Amino acid sequence: MKRGLVLLLTPAVIMATLVLASCGTEAKGEPVNILRHVMKDIEGNDVNLSDYLGKVVLIVNVASKCGFTDQYAALETLYTKYKDRGFVILGFPSNDFLRQEPGTDQEIKAFCTLTYGVSFPMFSKIAVIGKNKAPLYKDLTEKETNPNFSGGIKWNFTKFLIGKDGTVIDRFAPTTKPDAEKVIASIEKALSAPDKDAPKQPPQP
Repeated sequence: MKRGLVLLLTPAVIMATLVLASCGTEAKGEPVNILRHVMKDIEGNDVNLSDYLGKVVLIVNVASKCGFTDQYAALETLYTKYKDRGFVILGFPSNDFLRQEPGTDQEIKAFCTLTYGVSFPMFSKIAVIGKNKAPLYKDLTEKETNPNFSGGIKWNFTKFLIGKDGTVIDRFAPTTKPDAEKVIASIEKALSAPDKDAPKQPPQP
């Protein structure tokens, strides 16, 4: 009788063991300090993004010939409204989607400044998808480094909200306008959050 019971229970025990082992080895990832990178600004100067630790940061991949390009106006309004409270927008031009950002950095800068009066920091053109994806965007899109808001970039003007400690706290689709109620609410909440000790992580190349 005991032998039969053991034989009946053995498959169940094996299955339970396999499930537990699988759960124990699953890579969940941990949010990292997204601002650990050094990037080129639109003038070609190195910028250590860790300089923005302690601020609330909105990172946006932008393009000049996109159906969402007019979001530049709302982004600039948002920046002007909250910059004195410790908020900043970082714009990263990308030509990944239907070649909608074909210009040089200087052409992009002229367009943004003359057309929309952009005054928030703009950076040199990068790839946000594919094998040449910038390390910053690897951190933003991969589950190991951004487990709560990971996933590939689908189009221009995808927005990542970064908290004061450098971790991603929200993400908004290209179709979500910068002045949407949920964006404003998330920014307000982040600005009101108590300051945290900045993570001590060396910048990545």
